[in-house]
Amino acid sequence: MYREDKFVMSHRGYAVDLASFRIDEIRTGWKGEYACATVNAVWFRRKNGVTQAVTGELSDSQWDIPKDGVQFLEQYEDGRYGGTPFTRWDGTSVWYAGQDPEENARHLELLRTVLDAYHANPKAPDLGERWNRWWRF
Repeated sequence: MYREDKFVMSHRGYAVDLASFRIDEIRTGWKGEYACATVNAVWFRRKNGVTQAVTGELSDSQWDIPKDGVQFLEQYEDGRYGGTPFTRWDGTSVWYAGQDPEENARHLELLRTVLDAYHANPKAPDLGERWNRWWRF
């Protein structure tokens, strides 16, 4: 992935919470050890002319074990599967990946913040200091 300073919907950018970077597991493969790592993210997509807002995470397995979120993102090369969504607003309703009401409430709160930022300025949503933006493949 690489970072862009400008939000462009068609570039399919991700805003990431670098502080959420974590190595979930260290495994051993044919080349030695590798890391399964994750970082929280939010993103926007347009489907059938409707803007969707999504909260979720980006996960990847990397042979060069990343030391931080930036290195993780810079080494993240294969974006064909995109992020794993937790919550999505599709223009009419909210979809949740999980069944835990408390967790869903936290995701909904974040989703509302993301949507407010987008509606305030669709050409350059300001998600706040927490989010490092815009990362794309």
